[in-house]
Amino acid sequence: MTTMSESLMRLHFLSLLLLCCVSPSDFFTINFNFNYPIVGHVVACPPYQIQAFTQFKNEFDTRHCNHSDDFNGVWCDNSTGAVTKLQLRQCINGTLKPNSSLFGFHQLRYVNLKDNNFISSSLPSEFGNLNKLEFLDLSFNGLLGQVPSSFSNLSRLSYLDLSNNELTGNFPLMRNLSKLSTLELSHNHFSGTLNPNSSLFELHHLRYLGLAFNKFRSLIPSEFGNLNKIEVLSLSSSGLFGQVPPTFGNLTCLTNLFLGESMLTGSFPPVQNLTKLSLLQLSHSNLSGAIPSSLLSMPFLTFLDLSENHLTGSIEVPNSSTSSKLVTLLLANNHFEGKILEPISNLINLMELDLSFLNTSYPIDLSFLSSLKSLEILDLSGNNISPASLSSDSHIPLTLEMLTLNYCGISEFPNILKTLQQLEYIEITDNRIKGTIPEWLWSLPRLNTVIVGNNLFNSFQGSAEVLVNSSVRALFLYGNNFEGALPNLPLSIQIFSAQNNSFKGEIPLSICNRSSLIALVLSYNNFSGPIPQCVSNFTFVDLRKNNLKGSIPNLFHAGASLRTLDVGFNRLTGKLPRSLVNCSSLKFLSVDNNRIEDTFPFWLKALPNLQVFTLRSNKFYGPISPPHQGPLGFPELRIFEISDNKFTGSLPPSFFVNWKLPMNQDGALYMTYEKHYYGRVFYTYDNAIDLQYKGLSMEGQRVLTSYSAIDFSGNKLQGQIPESIGLLKALIALNLSNNAFTGHIPLSLANLKELESLDLSGNQLSGTIPNGLRSLSFLEYINVSHNQLKGEIPQGTQITGQSKSSFEGNAGLCGLPLEESCFGSKAPPTQQPEEEEGKEQVLNWKAVAIGYGSGVLFGLAVAQLIASYKPEWLAKIIGLNKRRNR
Repeated sequence: MTTMSESLMRLHFLSLLLLCCVSPSDFFTINFNFNYPIVGHVVACPPYQIQAFTQFKNEFDTRHCNHSDDFNGVWCDNSTGAVTKLQLRQCINGTLKPNSSLFGFHQLRYVNLKDNNFISSSLPSEFGNLNKLEFLDLSFNGLLGQVPSSFSNLSRLSYLDLSNNELTGNFPLMRNLSKLSTLELSHNHFSGTLNPNSSLFELHHLRYLGLAFNKFRSLIPSEFGNLNKIEVLSLSSSGLFGQVPPTFGNLTCLTNLFLGESMLTGSFPPVQNLTKLSLLQLSHSNLSGAIPSSLLSMPFLTFLDLSENHLTGSIEVPNSSTSSKLVTLLLANNHFEGKILEPISNLINLMELDLSFLNTSYPIDLSFLSSLKSLEILDLSGNNISPASLSSDSHIPLTLEMLTLNYCGISEFPNILKTLQQLEYIEITDNRIKGTIPEWLWSLPRLNTVIVGNNLFNSFQGSAEVLVNSSVRALFLYGNNFEGALPNLPLSIQIFSAQNNSFKGEIPLSICNRSSLIALVLSYNNFSGPIPQCVSNFTFVDLRKNNLKGSIPNLFHAGASLRTLDVGFNRLTGKLPRSLVNCSSLKFLSVDNNRIEDTFPFWLKALPNLQVFTLRSNKFYGPISPPHQGPLGFPELRIFEISDNKFTGSLPPSFFVNWKLPMNQDGALYMTYEKHYYGRVFYTYDNAIDLQYKGLSMEGQRVLTSYSAIDFSGNKLQGQIPESIGLLKALIALNLSNNAFTGHIPLSLANLKELESLDLSGNQLSGTIPNGLRSLSFLEYINVSHNQLKGEIPQGTQITGQSKSSFEGNAGLCGLPLEESCFGSKAPPTQQPEEEEGKEQVLNWKAVAIGYGSGVLFGLAVAQLIASYKPEWLAKIIGLNKRRNR
């Protein structure tokens, strides 16, 4: 992910270049002036050009265009009438075709099509025909494939932004783009070696270069030193590695240098000559050695991020504290020797300081903060802090707005907070603080986020109304020892997380009076009684593992914002509420381990975004095949668990065809995150489910981007397993055990190259085990016991390494790991005839797939809660359960 500081700096710089790339005469003849009055989104355009522009728009779905947006439209030259500027942002959907009428506007000088949705579109080579272009922005469009060589025809181009697409191939050919001053290619899939003779190093007028978050694989070329006019250079997570060449010292115009999340080696980069440097970001690299003594005295340096490296030694600060203009200093996770606090105290202009996890051997005395009169953000997590420092408020800057003290071994609530009237955010998780949360905390006038998870708190000082008039909007109490009833929440509350406590009683109806509440997480408590009906108004609802009774409220209205509903492991009865069909944003639905009695909810397939769906261990009954015997639907689904119910019937051949989510160009799964802003509140959310995986039951596993699973076990399903299962190429776990499936094991299972866990036990499957399963290199668990299989067990490391119990109960099986040998015995026929038969089945389901599209599954990270209230604050991710690392 792009760091917040990088995004902000990039925004300001690109805005500056946008103004600089247009001459004063352009404002008159081309009408690039954004303040120019617009009538019908066309300026100085004759009727035939208006008609041509309308034709272009009609090539796409423009229903989501804001037709009153003065920034979108077409502009023409006052004298010639030729279209010279075209801008349609966040507006159009469809395929950008090579024969698009766009490429007929040969006088175009400015094209901005940022942030549209060009479905399955490659970058047309016809852009090369627009050889008068000076400005081209195609960022955030999902464009595929390589950059055509015809882009070299755009010799007048000064601004090119192709960032945040799915572009591939080597660095594009740009040899003739000698006027280019801004080149932004970040967040794509460019790969290969960045050669010293690349056309990149001939772009001598470049002032902004963004290659971050790509997949290049080469040493950092010394030829970067040829780009001596560059002002902003972003190479973070680009795939470039090795030592930063000494030629970087030639880049004396640099103001912003981003080299974070890179595989850098060696000592500190040669930045001593870069006297104009304002921002230096080197985080999450492998730099070692000492920080240059001259670094903190650089005249314009305001932002320095050296976190997550292997830096050692001491920090040197100029004797004159006023000589440093440093505002942000991030040093987390390094190995500094000696005391570094005294030098830092000389940096009197600091506003943000991160000294978390410094690995020092001595306790930190907070007295070094007394000179930092402008400090607003402070993170000292992972350090041993002097207890006396936490009791005295004489040194703490009164300007503090955000304070983080996680993993500090603190045993008492820090009294230093009491005088911080500007404090907005406090996080003191994973300490040993016990007893009550003091009443005075809630009187801090600007406090809006309180995170005190994983401590030993058991109550609140004062009455049950102590929180009501607080300004707190996000409150995280997870992983403590709170007992009794919930207190009355602040009237301003937006996010409330109290999972893993011992709260009991009914969920108070007072939460229904909190109109701003969007996220309610009360899982793993002892709540009883009904689910309040107002949960239908929230966005995230997690009530898992309580003792709730009654039915799920059936009041989800049209346009409901619900994205997550988890009511698993309660005592709920009744039916699934039909009004859930109104929740078009719903992505996670879990009602597992209740007493719900209903038929399969085919009507939920109308939800376009549902990705995690579990009905496990209820009283659902009837078929799971659609009435028309076609594909199931649910195109976005990637975790589907309906085990231990009473489902019956068979699965049609096309059952899995419509699960169609794609992979990236390199085969990696797409990664999607739930991120939401409410006012200044930013949070992400991670759901957890219980998994039956590799023969084990695993409680509270987070839903990760790399996990996809199907579990139909413990039902009464029969018939053949559809060959279309082989379309789900991103499947990690498949469990069809304890049903009544018959026929052969599908040959198409060999297509599931990501499969790690396969359980087909307890069925009536016959024939042999397909040889193709030997090729599944990630397969760690397989169980085909208690079927009617025969023949030799395929001999491969992934299969023969399984226990005998995985194959028992099949009288006709032989070969390792069983003791029955196939050698010299009358073994059943070899697998070739069966595989020929299977090929015919494969052809059948492929023919079906032509009509419905192919299917795969992918990953999504859905929600646990975190908030931060300033854009420059990094979002924090809170969770109690261990992530699964593949």
